[in-house]
Amino acid sequence: MDNERVYKMAFAKVYPLYITKVERKGRTKKEVDEIIHWLTGYTERGLEFQIKKEATFEEFFAKAPKMNPNRTLVKGVICGVRIEEITGPLMREVRYLDKLIDELAKGRPMEKILRKEI
Repeated sequence: MDNERVYKMAFAKVYPLYITKVERKGRTKKEVDEIIHWLTGYTERGLEFQIKKEATFEEFFAKAPKMNPNRTLVKGVICGVRIEEITGPLMREVRYLDKLIDELAKGRPMEKILRKEI
């Protein structure tokens, strides 16, 4: 999938897929929201607004109140690509979110998913 297509995709269309993915593994929507809040700085109300207005991924990340500086501690491979090697800043943000959701679905504890500086 080319990057432009991902950027123009409505976050509201992917959000329920994140929830379905984690709920199949016994995790919750609340945990998905907690990850999004941690990553982007959106409040519950801000997240709901972005979903309701069907913001694209590009708009969603551009309007994020405060991207968490510890997001750069998220490492590894997602969709066959090492996050640290992604050169496009927006695609890296999208992949950070994908990786965090994957970790949640795989049963990783929230304390480890929400990275903190050591």
